[in-house]
Order: sequence, then structure tokens, then C-alpha cells
Amino acid sequence: MTPKLMGLLALVPMLVLMLLAAKQDISSHRISNKLVLTGVFFGVVLNGILPEGWGFNSQIPGALGWLAAFKGMAVGMGLLLPLYWLRAMGAGDVKLMGMVGAFLGPNDVLGAVLATLVTGGVMAILVVMWSKQLRPMLQNIKLIFYGSAVKLSTGQVPLMNDLPVSVGKLPYALAISLGTFAYLIWQRLY
Repeated sequence: MTPKLMGLLALVPMLVLMLLAAKQDISSHRISNKLVLTGVFFGVVLNGILPEGWGFNSQIPGALGWLAAFKGMAVGMGLLLPLYWLRAMGAGDVKLMGMVGAFLGPNDVLGAVLATLVTGGVMAILVVMWSKQLRPMLQNIKLIFYGSAVKLSTGQVPLMNDLPVSVGKLPYALAISLGTFAYLIWQRLY
């Protein structure tokens, strides 16, 4: 078995758990802590015990190691945490990205987060256009900029829940899954 194939097999638990999280988020707008903790456990354990050639990044001999798995989890969560604080994202989404980081490590989770943010933006635009909510969305963007400027000038923290009209909820676990898959495919092709 080639190192590339072994590296991909090590990611199967992450891919399965991400699909389950996306399904949960679509149906109930929630991601269970049990699912995320299971993924963190597998990510840390697989990176800590698997032999040479099993890591996602097969240029590095062996799996990433325990420390890199924990660093990846911290980076994944840390990058999305400000969006949670602004109430633009749920805690489950932040924890799910931490799970992805436990599998991919601190370097590759950066690419997965970037791909996720792009994917989420494209999904949001498609959902708004499909549901014919473009005008309210543009009004919300205007209010976000004006309201944020006013709140910041008075020393307050702007929050995303101050909007008068919601244009809908986006199951962001789907964006995390699609973005991470896209990043992994891009990494393998180039």
C-alpha cells in the first residue's frame, strides 16, 4: 500500500464523522458533542500511534504526533472562535473545526479553515439567491457596517444578532465538510 493511500485511509474516520455532523446540522441545526469528542479522540490517537506513512502529509515520516494533533485542534477552534463571539457561528461549528484540526494538524487546518470560509460564503450567497432574500441580506450587510461602526465608536462589541431581519440559518457543518474535502482534494492533486 502506498503512503498516499495510507494517508487517505487515516482520514476515513474524520470524513465519516464530518458527514454525520453535516447530516445532524441540516436536520436539527445542532452538532452533538459526543460526535465531536469521538472525532477528537480518533484524531489524537491516530496521529499519536500510527506508524510511518500514515499521516495526511506523507512528506513528513509517520503520523503527526500527539502534540501536533492538539495544536491543530487549538488552531482550528481558535480561528473560528471570533465568529462565535460575534454570534455569527454556533459553538458546534467551532468544535467541529477543532476536530478537523486534531486530524490534520496545525498547518493543514489553516488551509481547511480558509476553504471552509470560502465554501460557506458561496453557500450563503446561493441560499440567499435561491430563497429570494438578496435585498434583506444587502440591507443586513449595510446595518452590520453602520451598526458596528457606531458600537465600536462607543466602546461596545458589535454582535450579529442585532439584525432586524434574518435571511435564514446556514448549516455550517456542511460548509466545514465541503470546504475540508475540497482542501484535501486540492492538496492531493497539487
